[in-house]
Amino acid sequence: MPILAMTPAEMEQFLSLPRHAIAGTNTTEGPPQLSPVWYLYDAGRIFISLSTRTAKYRNLRRDPQISLCVDGCHPDARAVMIYGTVELIAWGEPLEREVWWRIIRHYHDTEAAAQRYAESVRDVPSVLAVVTIQKIIGQDYN
Repeated sequence: MPILAMTPAEMEQFLSLPRHAIAGTNTTEGPPQLSPVWYLYDAGRIFISLSTRTAKYRNLRRDPQISLCVDGCHPDARAVMIYGTVELIAWGEPLEREVWWRIIRHYHDTEAAAQRYAESVRDVPSVLAVVTIQKIIGQDYN
């Protein structure tokens, strides 16, 4: 089965759906730290809300490099890999609060479900990671 590169339009459509991404950040010990994350793709950038209590947050404060792999999940045999750098937007900043809600809403089928989830995590200190994409690779194994 040949591997075909995805076009920019195909990657944009693929990333616009509520899929999980695996984020890789650089640890001080050597191996990357991997975490599943929710994300929002908008205007050529990736937005991720991060709790300030996580290893990925601490890693990104020290080293802003990030890798993401967004998998289509079986039976969709496509994947998009993203390499870039992160700018961290502080908790409570207007952009952080706006995109925090947009990410939550993106992953819930109804407004009510999104509101319930938002209420359950509203006091968890978080930041917005804005990923500037430096390299993107889309592969279609279908």
